[in-house]
Amino acid sequence: MKALLIRDLRLATRAGGGFGLALAFFLIVCTLVPFGVGPEGGTLSRIAPGILWVGALLSCLLSLDRIFALDFEDGSLDLLATAPLPLEGAVAIKAFAHWLVTGLPLALSAPVFGLLLHLPGPAYPWLVASLVLGTPALSMLGAFGAAVTVGLRRGGLLLSLLVLPLYVPTLIFGAEAVRRGAAGADPVVPLVFLAAITLATLALAPFAAAAALRVNLR
Repeated sequence: MKALLIRDLRLATRAGGGFGLALAFFLIVCTLVPFGVGPEGGTLSRIAPGILWVGALLSCLLSLDRIFALDFEDGSLDLLATAPLPLEGAVAIKAFAHWLVTGLPLALSAPVFGLLLHLPGPAYPWLVASLVLGTPALSMLGAFGAAVTVGLRRGGLLLSLLVLPLYVPTLIFGAEAVRRGAAGADPVVPLVFLAAITLATLALAPFAAAAALRVNLR
């Protein structure tokens, strides 16, 4: 499992789909929003929680198709399917590697991007907390979508259409937690729901993704 994780981390950084691309896209989103809605700090601070979460979500989408595509192309996926390690475990490791190179850097850098959108000061710790709790679900659901579309031509668009509706609950509770933190209210309730969604996803998605992979490899 450790060798598979190290291999995926190396592939993610060498293939150009790692955290650098996600961070660059996140920066572009946060930079363009003030041009579209105006530079007024009050307006930006009100929409900042939603914009930051939408930017993080879209940034995670950029490299989802690479989770299994490279392994499918060179035949490594067939070896993983017959390896002693259960395919569900391999899916979980690959989703974890995706989170390490996308979700975690986005969560740690989000306060910097929050400055561009005049995010209120009390919201910063809740922004990081919500992203740390929510982005693992994005990676795991993305792994499921990548497993369903692996091997398909132009599967990236289909992957986005499949995964985006599944991302909506995470987006709602994540943005709500940041909004409550910015308003000085208690953000614990949306954070609890966010953690519950992530735990349910981590428990169920590896089995669904492994089943999809077995079907596609037949």
